[in-house]
Amino acid sequence: MGNLMKIEIEMTDEPLKIAPLRLPLSGESGAVVEFWGLVRSMEGGQKIAALHYEAYIAMAKRLLYEIAQELLKKYPCQRLEVCHRIGPVAVGEPSVFLRIYSTHRSEAFQLAQEFINRLKSDVPIWKSPLLAEKEE
Repeated sequence: MGNLMKIEIEMTDEPLKIAPLRLPLSGESGAVVEFWGLVRSMEGGQKIAALHYEAYIAMAKRLLYEIAQELLKKYPCQRLEVCHRIGPVAVGEPSVFLRIYSTHRSEAFQLAQEFINRLKSDVPIWKSPLLAEKEE
């Protein structure tokens, strides 16, 4: 298989437009895992309308790429695609998307879990809640 692992990192202030998985694949991957991170209606015990994401984009993209390279050594996969929103993201809308192509499912699931954990703890992306209007 070699180290032919493709990493794509995108950050956008537009709603996520993810191309559907194009099948059939080449046969190298036995699993494709997708993860959508969505904005919940509650944040810190308060009802919200949206989350506002800010990032130091150049550093965030570099760190996401470095984390991906590190994790792909631990969990060999063929391809990792990441797309993260910046700016306001309404409740119910996705703020982050991952798609991982792997020979076996276990590496893809483990990579997804660890990647999201590292994204949340290590990458300069900050979220602040935009509170929902009070109901009378």
